[in-house]
Amino acid sequence: MKTSFAFALIHLLTLGAFGQTDQSGCEDHAIITRYPGAVIEYCDIQVYKEYGIATGPETGYQKISDWTTIAGKLTRLYYSIKGDRTVTEVYRNYMSALGTAEFDILAQGLNGERNVAKTVGGNGWLNTFYKTNSFPPGVGIKINQGSATIGGTFHIAGRLNNVYVTISGKQYSDNEVVVLLDVIEQEDVEDNLIKVDADYMAKKLKETGRVALEGILFDTNKATIKSESEPLLAEIGKMLKANPSFKLYVVGHTDMIGDLRYNLELSAKRAPAVVNYLVEKHGIALARLSPQSAGPLAPVATNDTEEGRSKNRRVELVLTDHQLLPR
Repeated sequence: MKTSFAFALIHLLTLGAFGQTDQSGCEDHAIITRYPGAVIEYCDIQVYKEYGIATGPETGYQKISDWTTIAGKLTRLYYSIKGDRTVTEVYRNYMSALGTAEFDILAQGLNGERNVAKTVGGNGWLNTFYKTNSFPPGVGIKINQGSATIGGTFHIAGRLNNVYVTISGKQYSDNEVVVLLDVIEQEDVEDNLIKVDADYMAKKLKETGRVALEGILFDTNKATIKSESEPLLAEIGKMLKANPSFKLYVVGHTDMIGDLRYNLELSAKRAPAVVNYLVEKHGIALARLSPQSAGPLAPVATNDTEEGRSKNRRVELVLTDHQLLPR
């Protein structure tokens, strides 16, 4: 029976290899401690963040098709292990610890030698994975960097009740293995501080000609609408039925992560998905809705933070030109 979250790879070392000490303010997460000799060089905690768990290989250029999106408190820890440890040793130790703690392994892969593999845990795969689960540039994380003596790579994703972990490692050089650990404690966010209902949307459309909606959610890198979007989509249907003269552009927006062309194509798929949903599930006439794509070209917030990117990933309803109401 899975009743305990706490476990250890091996006893916690507060002093790392060669007398190095952890980055100020950083400490191990209670659920999983460090590999012996590891030093924390970067840490970050976000109270609420969306996170993509990838469970399959790359299926195209910088594209992984199989994702599960979760959200909750994210603790990110980046470790450096100096000395003669190998990436294979580190991988096996983590796998053993997760097994002992009865984690369900969602994805795992090891490439013991230098590689550009697109399978789970491959060097190419890691580059794509961390485009979705990005980290700030300039903080010293070398999981997606190389050196003249770069070696193997690995990745593990696991789940224990409401806690998910992802662990990625790389033999950065002959004498250093780096590990990036993410712990996501899944929970619901308090997101009803502003009630986005039919009356609110109609009011915004009449006042400004547009309303931005962050609550229409899709599977990562897909145009598949998540079931939790239904309450908001139902309110859109209610609003349109109460205002039969409204004709709308349904505009898909993305953040700036990834290739411009890819993001434009993604939003071009998501907007029709919303239109089709409203037509098929809520009986709205197709002639009243026109899907459009803006991709990342009309941000409303910075793309340098997850909070800003989440605001940019949105669907906007815009009254068609001839529907704009005089002020």
